[in-house]
Amino acid sequence: MAGMSLPSTRRHFLAGAAACAALPAAAAAQNSPQGSWSLGTPLPTPRSEDSVTAIGRFVYVVGGYVPAGPNPAVLEASGHADVDGALVQVYDAASGQWSDRAPLPRGLNHIGIVTFGGQLYTFGGFDRQNRDAVTDANVYDPVLNRWSAIAPVPSRRGSIAVAALRNRIHLVGGRDEHSVGTHDIYDPASNTYSSAAPLPIGRDHMGLVAFEDDVYAIGGRVDDFDHNTSYVDVYDPAANLWSPLTPMPSQRSGMAVVLYREMIFAIGGERGGGTFTNNEAFDPRANSWQRFAWLPEGRHGTGAAVVGDRLYLPGGGSVNGGSRQSTTLFVFSLA
Repeated sequence: MAGMSLPSTRRHFLAGAAACAALPAAAAAQNSPQGSWSLGTPLPTPRSEDSVTAIGRFVYVVGGYVPAGPNPAVLEASGHADVDGALVQVYDAASGQWSDRAPLPRGLNHIGIVTFGGQLYTFGGFDRQNRDAVTDANVYDPVLNRWSAIAPVPSRRGSIAVAALRNRIHLVGGRDEHSVGTHDIYDPASNTYSSAAPLPIGRDHMGLVAFEDDVYAIGGRVDDFDHNTSYVDVYDPAANLWSPLTPMPSQRSGMAVVLYREMIFAIGGERGGGTFTNNEAFDPRANSWQRFAWLPEGRHGTGAAVVGDRLYLPGGGSVNGGSRQSTTLFVFSLA
């Protein structure tokens, strides 16, 4: 990329991953990958570039794009999106039913999201389609069904990756005009932020997961999906240090990334010309990757949440970019 110099180890990782494109579903089947996908109750409204988390048995789908117009179901195939989506919908994994919750204070997409202390926290996002990053930060109380503003993010960023570790929330990477490596730590008790060691290479549309004592940054892109990466970095809070780990088998961004069965799953994603069906999981203890059953069809621009022994992936874009939203709820299980 013009104007960007990568450390030698990073250049090696990119070169090694460049040969790993999205594998066809047929090839995955030949390797008999573990796990299976099924379909849950479809979303009431097509969504993409939304944010996903779970509180108890409820899967929350927050913000993002919805099809333009007063009747989203009719206009799903129109190729147009309303980027000012304040919609919050919840899936009850016990009953299989969807319901609406209090909308976001304003419509945003590419929001950083995490569950902490039985509440839902959101950070940053874009006010327009992948543009105009904001500093908004809010907390949602599921008992009161109410959003409240908290201290704003220190810098304007959309597509921030967020994870909770112990009593702090880590906000890593994201983008304003360009990808950044910024690393803020939010303290919910004091409603304040502090700075921590930045990512070695700034990126956005990546995943962030806390596991045991560390925070793991997975994949992502440098400015756009033509510069997807396969990076895996681990952050040690005690040392305030990032270190590289075994890269993802495929260069991807816009994946759904979640901890499931003590592995970090990276599912779907987007690239120039299409979306990924890849379903690959990183074992933090072994520092290695394993392939699991591919998605039935490509998705990007959504998240995943785990309830019980099942992984839920709601909505998302079926083509690269923001022109097409979906209502599918894919459910993955290793049982």
